[in-house]
Amino acid sequence: MAPYDRLRAGGSPRPLETGDTWWYAAVAGETAGSFSTRVRTRTRRACLGAVLLLTVVYAGLVLTATGRRWGDAAVTGRRADTAAATLLREHPSLAGLTTFSLAAGCVLLLAVGLIRKRYALTGAAAGALATALALTGLLQRFAPRPRLHDTAGALVPSGFPSAQTTIAVGIALGLVLVVPYRLRALAVGAGTLWAAAVGAYTIASGRHRPGDVIAAALVVLAVECGLLALLARKGKVRPGPRRGPLLPGLPVTVPLALLAAAGLGAGLWLLGDTLALPATAPYDPAELRLAHRCGQALAAGVTAATGLVPLVLLRRVDVDGAPTPYRLGGPFVEAAGVQRESELVGPFTEDLDHEIS
Repeated sequence: MAPYDRLRAGGSPRPLETGDTWWYAAVAGETAGSFSTRVRTRTRRACLGAVLLLTVVYAGLVLTATGRRWGDAAVTGRRADTAAATLLREHPSLAGLTTFSLAAGCVLLLAVGLIRKRYALTGAAAGALATALALTGLLQRFAPRPRLHDTAGALVPSGFPSAQTTIAVGIALGLVLVVPYRLRALAVGAGTLWAAAVGAYTIASGRHRPGDVIAAALVVLAVECGLLALLARKGKVRPGPRRGPLLPGLPVTVPLALLAAAGLGAGLWLLGDTLALPATAPYDPAELRLAHRCGQALAAGVTAATGLVPLVLLRRVDVDGAPTPYRLGGPFVEAAGVQRESELVGPFTEDLDHEIS
């Protein structure tokens, strides 16, 4: 329990309002554990929701024949999408650039936390990324699924979920813990846009199906929300300052919100048409191209929404270190019968004849 989560002396607790700070929570009377409890409750629910959505994606796109056929069509349709095929053909260096950006992102995540001397939070962010990667590897290796073979009859390794997308989204959401509170929206929004680009490339290059990218984003979201719930349980969260990170982050959060809305809307709109593919080949190239664009839209929309969820959950919530201890002292507290077990620090002197003029 955080030191500012104390019982309120009389009356019923009220929720925090605009302008409230950790000082208000400590002095004016947040109920014991109320702020931390509210943060823990909503992050825990987000974690369970991400796990539920991951289960639905796995059951619908991996275990059903229709879902597998749609994923295969989305990957095959990249050849029918001339714009994506031309971009990859004219810029073969994108593969190396993607790998380099993932390595640079990991270094950046660690460097920001270490430079700011947030060692515990940096370790937590790195641990969350490692946990998400471990879960991704376990799902790829042990999750039950039909055995897939290529045209030559060789067994195709599973790409569900996508490891590249897991790293990219894990870096983007890990910035929540290491960047300053005022720059949180800017950093997480920019990182999520980059993660969406990484996911789009893996689909366009044929390395992963759209369901692999969607599942990777949900795995990272579940791990990050679980970590935030644990931090709230330990009392490591506090109300943020009055001026939040909204304005500095608008240049990236607005495009991110538009990408989430447009991607999910367009993807769900096209999904009904692309699921009606015939059970066997040959397929119409126009249908394959539509399936590819539908998969790209859904993957981009889910990835963008994944970046917005922590920003919404942690609105006016600061995880950047513990608050400075502060307790009221002086004649008014002494008159109330407070035991003088330790030194009380406050805005009033110890002179009982103190007069406010």
